[in-house]
Amino acid sequence: KMAEFQVYNSMTRQKETFKPRVEGKVGMYVCGVTSYDYSHIGHARAYVAFDVLYRYLKYLGYEVVYVRNFTDVDDKIIRRANEQNEDPKELSGRFCQEFLRDMADLQCLLPTHQPRVTDHMEQIKDMIAQIISNGCAYAVDGDVYFSVDNFPKYGILSGRKLEDNRAGERVAVDSRKRNPADFALWKAAKPGEPLWDSPWGPGRPGWHIECSAMSAHYLTHTFDIHGGGMDLIFPHHENEIAQSCAACSQSKVNYWMHNGFVTANDEKMSKSLGNFFTIRQVTESYHPLSLRYFLLGTHYRSPVHYSISQIDIASEAVFYIYQTLQDFEDTLSALKQESDANSKPSRISQVAQESIKKIKECISKLHNEFETKLGDDLQTQPILNAALLEALRFMNNSVTTLKARIY
Repeated sequence: KMAEFQVYNSMTRQKETFKPRVEGKVGMYVCGVTSYDYSHIGHARAYVAFDVLYRYLKYLGYEVVYVRNFTDVDDKIIRRANEQNEDPKELSGRFCQEFLRDMADLQCLLPTHQPRVTDHMEQIKDMIAQIISNGCAYAVDGDVYFSVDNFPKYGILSGRKLEDNRAGERVAVDSRKRNPADFALWKAAKPGEPLWDSPWGPGRPGWHIECSAMSAHYLTHTFDIHGGGMDLIFPHHENEIAQSCAACSQSKVNYWMHNGFVTANDEKMSKSLGNFFTIRQVTESYHPLSLRYFLLGTHYRSPVHYSISQIDIASEAVFYIYQTLQDFEDTLSALKQESDANSKPSRISQVAQESIKKIKECISKLHNEFETKLGDDLQTQPILNAALLEALRFMNNSVTTLKARIY
């Protein structure tokens, strides 16, 4: 029997006991990066948090299919490629590889599938055609728009009502839209942009439809967990729900999980604000595990305040962990040699026996704390900041005691 696991569901705004659709199996989709630049610490936050979720589900004994996509065609990619006089596909391919290098540095396990948008155009076009035939989208001048008025549940995740979404706040008002809140499923080709043929004319997909099509392709229309940063709740995930349900009425994600922001100078870290630090900038000066440790020192749903001094502290903590483990190993090795040299039972072996008994108790306590805290919506922070420190302190004290007996 699987241990009970409580997760906070953004859809219901409460903690719930995790129950997979199929016993023993989990399908999980996490929105990936738009690959036009090096990834920043905000990205690291998301993928370290969902790596912990992935590892914990596997630890509980689930067979997990973890899908994390790459957006490799997008306005930002095209703009950056034009600026650098580079082919957009080559630019995005290069930064996909850089992202994977960062993830390996941060010890994030590879997802089961890492689909790229450009490899899934047929699935995207099929889904758009389905939405149109179900009366929830319309074509105009080679563009296809989702009709929010024809989808009454719009706003179910974010809690936003249509009248709250004032036109022109994020995008310029387009007179061809039936409702200013309607969003693009397909964008007609513009000169000098990558394009694909479609029933509505040459063009490329809108951002939101990509994840709906790829999650349905790899996990079917109903799956267990959909994750990403809190900034994706609206409009991205809201639009995903609308598209997926409009394409297939059975579509359902059981648990929506969102990680909190990383802030720098009290503002959300983002490329658009220009206040970001790349993962690479940190890992060139610090061990990548220092960044991972720093990120896990705060609960995944809470904001993290980035500063160099915090990375310094995390770096020292990681050093302390490995130094303690090394000292402990060296001492046990010396103890074994001493014990082998003295074939008769000695005082050392008696002291060692007592220490081993206490060590086992300490391990058991840490193990229980690990399961209790991670089982409560992945609380990493009390493990790192309390339970693990207590175990390391105990190991250091044991080393001191045993050394005194050996030398």
